[in-house]
Amino acid sequence: MFETREGEKLLETDPADMPPDGHVVFIGHIVSPWTSREDCPKNMRAARETGRTATVLVDEAYRPGLQNLDRASHIAILSWLDHAPRNLIVQKPRHAAEPKGVFSLRSPARPNPIGLHVA
Repeated sequence: MFETREGEKLLETDPADMPPDGHVVFIGHIVSPWTSREDCPKNMRAARETGRTATVLVDEAYRPGLQNLDRASHIAILSWLDHAPRNLIVQKPRHAAEPKGVFSLRSPARPNPIGLHVA
């Protein structure tokens, strides 16, 4: 799904193969209308213009935790894009003239979720 483009660089070690240093519990999944890298809109404006939406499905056991969520002005959803490579560290976006570091992009192909340890 994620072929390497000219100018892209991979990490020597795939973070997906490293032992975890935190614990993440998945409480649902996202159903997206975009199934390939090339089909994904490059930004939210372009996504909205398609008229297609993704859906967040929360597992039954966690649904009581949504109680009163309608009173919140914002929520944060952390997602794990399970088909994305974790070892791609420099990318060549299809719309960019030159490669860029993955942390400067909103790309699904990056070592995420991104966590920083604060000492």
